[in-house]
Amino acid sequence: VFFNYHFFPFAACTILITEWRTKYRREMNNQDNNAKSRAIDSLLNFETVKYYNSEDYEVHCFNEAILNYQRSEWKSSASLALLNQAQNIIIGSGLLAGSLLCSYMVSQKQFQVGDYVLFGTYIIQLYIPLNWFGTYYRLIQSGLIDMENMLALLAEHREVSNGTKATGFQLIFLVINDSFVCVCAQVGPSGSGKSSILRLLVRFFDPQDGCIRIDGQDISKVRQSSLRSYIGVVPQDIVLFNDTIRNNIRYSQVTASDQEVQKAAMAADIHSKILELPLGYDTLVGERGLKLSGGEKQRVAIARTILNKPQIILLDEATSALDTQTERNIQASLAKVCTNRTTIVVISGFVVTGLIKDGCLCFFAQHKKKRPQLVIDNTKM
Repeated sequence: VFFNYHFFPFAACTILITEWRTKYRREMNNQDNNAKSRAIDSLLNFETVKYYNSEDYEVHCFNEAILNYQRSEWKSSASLALLNQAQNIIIGSGLLAGSLLCSYMVSQKQFQVGDYVLFGTYIIQLYIPLNWFGTYYRLIQSGLIDMENMLALLAEHREVSNGTKATGFQLIFLVINDSFVCVCAQVGPSGSGKSSILRLLVRFFDPQDGCIRIDGQDISKVRQSSLRSYIGVVPQDIVLFNDTIRNNIRYSQVTASDQEVQKAAMAADIHSKILELPLGYDTLVGERGLKLSGGEKQRVAIARTILNKPQIILLDEATSALDTQTERNIQASLAKVCTNRTTIVVISGFVVTGLIKDGCLCFFAQHKKKRPQLVIDNTKM
């Protein structure tokens, strides 16, 4: 009876206060994430900070983030101290009540002194697991709160997934009078959806209506890994890992030899520039490739795509950050690389052009002369 009247108040107090203080733990995690994000943003975008003399502003914002974290941490610590005090009060009250009751029973000759000692032994054996119950419950609850973001990410619905009957993608070119090669360009204002079309082709997301077919195959019914093994992409926003130039080029084909890496770099017209660096191909490019210029990063990305030897090449303004001479050299190299391959280029001046506006194909033109011949006109739709 004593155990029941003692255990349930302790358990109820532990559960109720722990559930109540979860909001402080959650707030502390959010403020911690905000402080770390602020610090990372300031360091990664240090050039922009220096451009506008915003060092003091960034320090002020980081201090505010740290203060917010400290306030939320104090609330979490204070609520934990309250929980510990409440548990100690319940344990102490139970021990005091039990001791007084046993003392009274001994004075009334109903218990002997040995019974009082036995009660003390039992109560100590009870308090140790009872105290660990509260500790483990708090740790489990705190761990679940810390895992909330990860669990929410795992619970996210996958917009693009392989179907249960997804098959391998096969791309077969039939040479007919050497005319199957096609270089297509998309032109249009910024934000019109040119890059979105490229993302649709590699299935970063699926179209809301209709389907996309490559070589007669609906790409929504093939495995994503199989589809992407045939496609090489040079994106508009170049992403490089904080690794060596060699490994960044080799990322598309991790089993490639050093000779193959150098051959791809030559095709991208960056081999000579790499050799001028102190460590050559073993030079670290830094976070997001900050040690390289914009043009050098684009050429590394082009070399990475060339090394993969894809059958379909997607160039999203791949030469936008290059000087005229380098652009001509790379275009000559790309002309060789794109031989016997389908190429889609986000830039004007190629064989076939599709004008994209507000996410719609406005017209499709074929450049046989200086002035394009209008084939499809949907500008009024």
